[in-house]
Amino acid sequence: MAQILEEALEIGEDAQKGKYLTFALGGDEYGIEIRHVTEIIGLQVITEVPEFTGYLKGIINLRGKIIPVIDVRLRFRKEEKDYNDRTCTIVIQVKGISVGLIVDNVAEVLSISQENIVPPPNLSSDYQNKFIKGIGKIDSSVKLILDCDSLLSDFAMKTVTLMDDFSC
Repeated sequence: MAQILEEALEIGEDAQKGKYLTFALGGDEYGIEIRHVTEIIGLQVITEVPEFTGYLKGIINLRGKIIPVIDVRLRFRKEEKDYNDRTCTIVIQVKGISVGLIVDNVAEVLSISQENIVPPPNLSSDYQNKFIKGIGKIDSSVKLILDCDSLLSDFAMKTVTLMDDFSC
């Protein structure tokens, strides 16, 4: 995990284009544009906050900064899973706010050229499609590219924005 973090942080802003941090949720593989990722940390002690919605697990204290954390499994309505030593938190910036994403495990940083990214199929108004902005083709596998801005509902975004206003 530390090696992946160093690799992600060492990439300059121009060189970040087309780079994705990949992670797993069950058997599915996802990618986040590296420009959104600020760090990868192990699972921290999570403090539950009353009236947070189900996928908003609570808050963590990351070196004095209070950060809300989302269990991405629950956000995607996947089966809940106990956390283990591979579970980690990807800290990203969403609309100027730091948010932690709890994922099963982080895989690697990949380059996916724009010509190998296609729009997700538009088969229905399925809830997961709103979180996916593209599908990256890597050899015979695919990575579901997340739309970070859609991970938080309007209510959750207002809640974490208020929390961020009071964070140091």
